[in-house]
Amino acid sequence: MPLFLNTPDQLTHKIPVGISACLLGENVRYNGGHSHSNYCDNVLSEYFDYQKFCPEMAAGFGTPRPTLRLEGDPNSPRMTFTKNSDEDVSETFMAASNQYLEKLSHLDGYILMKKSPSCGMERIKVYQENGHPHMQRSAGLFTKELQRRYPLLPIEEDGRLNDPILRENFLLRVFTHHDFRHSVGEKPKMKDLIAFHSRYKYMVMAHSQPVYRQLGRLLSGNDPRPVDELKDAYFEILMTTLSQPAERKNHCNVLMHLVGYLKHAVDVSVRKDILDVVEQYRRGEVNLATPITLLRHYLKHYGSEYINEQSYFIPYPSPLGIRNTV
Repeated sequence: MPLFLNTPDQLTHKIPVGISACLLGENVRYNGGHSHSNYCDNVLSEYFDYQKFCPEMAAGFGTPRPTLRLEGDPNSPRMTFTKNSDEDVSETFMAASNQYLEKLSHLDGYILMKKSPSCGMERIKVYQENGHPHMQRSAGLFTKELQRRYPLLPIEEDGRLNDPILRENFLLRVFTHHDFRHSVGEKPKMKDLIAFHSRYKYMVMAHSQPVYRQLGRLLSGNDPRPVDELKDAYFEILMTTLSQPAERKNHCNVLMHLVGYLKHAVDVSVRKDILDVVEQYRRGEVNLATPITLLRHYLKHYGSEYINEQSYFIPYPSPLGIRNTV
């Protein structure tokens, strides 16, 4: 089933996304409370079909419970209770998590609880025998294994979603991940892979011109690999590239390319006005929504079907208002 009815503003179904249960108000934290995220629960829930999970509860630790922490080697830490570091509970913890992790291939993203020795994505303290933390930090045990098993899955911490750039990048990757899985499918045909790439050219260009050219060569017909291998190679390059937020200068380059599609359709003064707004965006005087809205107005009337189908214009539902913040 396609994700969008006609545009990304008209969802046909919600996107499956994993989430730490405490972020949805579940009382599963060590103190018997929760860490409810209004943004996740009341905004993104309009678009995401959540699969909630608490690895500590799944391991049978209960609530309220003693606090947990990571100890030992930062590259391979063990989990203990803070006040009883002699009891290594890593095996019990991971046994429950591994059963859950085996069944996540249908997800298109995951939102995790920050600062947790279980679910934290980064900067989690790992303690030495003397009680002091190592300088090197780690991810939580659950998250470390989640990332190992699903290296291309968009993952983000709830706290980092307060950063407009990181929030935009995460949502971009979730919607792209989902679109690829459903547009190309498990039994890919070359025409479907090419059609997907055709819609995502300018999005890729906004993140990396070298990768834009690399993916074009991959699908040029000169690569001898079978289509299923090309699909996997394409997807890995795509998601790895999108994992870094696009720079303002690259967006400007894409916007100027798109203005070129109006060269023979609108007066030179109109194109100049659009380029002036692009320059305002380059200087940080307006947000990304401003030049895109203006440009899309003219392309809807004078652009080709190919250019109007570009995912770059609406990579996620516009009611989210994401491009008004970057």
